[in-house]
Amino acid sequence: MSPVTKGICIVMMAWLVAGCANTEPRPVSAKDEPPTEQAAAVAYYVAKLPDRDYVETYGDADNPRPWYTAAEALGEIGKPAIPALVERLDSDDGYELMLALYAMMLASQDPTLQTETGGDFLRLGTVLSEDTNPANRRLALAWWLRYRHLWP
Repeated sequence: MSPVTKGICIVMMAWLVAGCANTEPRPVSAKDEPPTEQAAAVAYYVAKLPDRDYVETYGDADNPRPWYTAAEALGEIGKPAIPALVERLDSDDGYELMLALYAMMLASQDPTLQTETGGDFLRLGTVLSEDTNPANRRLALAWWLRYRHLWP
């Protein structure tokens, strides 16, 4: 190859490489961003759902009631917690499933979500217990199927 041809090839390669280079900043996608404080809280409390010691008690000595701390916190977070809770509906741990259902019921009452669903929140038909998980799980999945389009 002659020196002139080599020079032309080098210039053309440089031109092609420059044309491929994007000088615009690449948009940051959600997966590139560090988790938000809210996403971190959801992850933390979802991880705490199976922890039987992560509860508090309220009521009096004759009538103590458990306060399911993780489920209550996820309920307060509301709509952003629901996709993570739906993932836990396949848990083999009956206690965790019971609390995921409870948290999902609470989170579905988020005022923003209520506006989007026309006031239709998850209504569990039976008392929360490991024995009633199958019936409550069916209700939760049916509600999710109606409204999953509300989460991108």
